[in-house]
Amino acid sequence: MQRIAKFQDALIRFEPETKAQEILREAALHQFNGFFEYRRQRLYNVGSGIPPLLWYTVAVGAIINLIFIWLFNLRLRHHLLVGGLLSFLLAMMISLIALMDHPFRGEMGASPDAFQLVYDHLMKQ
Repeated sequence: MQRIAKFQDALIRFEPETKAQEILREAALHQFNGFFEYRRQRLYNVGSGIPPLLWYTVAVGAIINLIFIWLFNLRLRHHLLVGGLLSFLLAMMISLIALMDHPFRGEMGASPDAFQLVYDHLMKQ
């Protein structure tokens, strides 16, 4: 964060002497604002998750599906097969939503490898 603050301070303090430098400064400010906005969005997305309303919708849908299975007049074997398949589908959907709830955390999260590669090539030279 200190590097970003120092860069922003240097960018704001820069006084262009020519028209070309003024155009470059405006373009740099525009790019920096975009960078800062995307960074703020990424930081917000790390802490935010799927809204509780979606979790309630999944739970109500699971209950409704279980009621529909219970209403079918099937043999026990067929009833268990249909119930098992539907339960498996619901479990997969719930686990997928749980994994996507925090996309930047855990094993299934987005890794920082691409950012580290860019940092290694551009900043350490």
